[in-house]
Amino acid sequence: MKGKFIVIEGIDGCGKTTQIRELSRWLPDSGLMDKNSKLITTREPGGSQLGKKLRTLILDNNKNNKPSALAELLLYSADRAEHVSKIISPALKSKDWVLSDRFADSTLAYQGYGRNINLETIKNIESIVCQGETPDLTIFLEISPEESILRRKNEIPDRMESEGIKFLEKVNNGFRLIAKEKNWKVISASQNIQSISNQIKDILIEKFAQKI
Repeated sequence: MKGKFIVIEGIDGCGKTTQIRELSRWLPDSGLMDKNSKLITTREPGGSQLGKKLRTLILDNNKNNKPSALAELLLYSADRAEHVSKIISPALKSKDWVLSDRFADSTLAYQGYGRNINLETIKNIESIVCQGETPDLTIFLEISPEESILRRKNEIPDRMESEGIKFLEKVNNGFRLIAKEKNWKVISASQNIQSISNQIKDILIEKFAQKI
């Protein structure tokens, strides 16, 4: 029996990092996890040691270093291949739980719907890169592109965050389509932090409590 793999998705500024921090405090004592299991919190890009270096390359906002759309896709894919091999798969095989800020569907949303790379091409690459690992649960924190930009107005943007509202609209629409297709749990991220956190906890209890 493997561990559980939970992914939080959404456009930048939706609160993924905050909710993962909240969950990482709650889950170990929630009664959902086996007492011998550990909780691994991770992210993409940058979950592995190699991934940290790739993250710097991918998100570098120097216009002279901007990769082509295809090169960007392959950099994300390299990060994910290493992430799965070194972090996700070993943890799940050890019956640990993995909580990740983004996974493969972010690539479909950003590079597919956002960059207009053929969706089937991306899916074919991901079928190799993910090495058979798929989330047990994906939660989509949904906000509007306008709210995303407003929340990040005082931050220094990385390269992806600098793409502008038209790009973000395409990505957000992509996430909505993927969420509907894959029957994700969708939560409005316009609510206060505690309300969102409580809804996520209820979803996890409903999903996993009876399977202990």
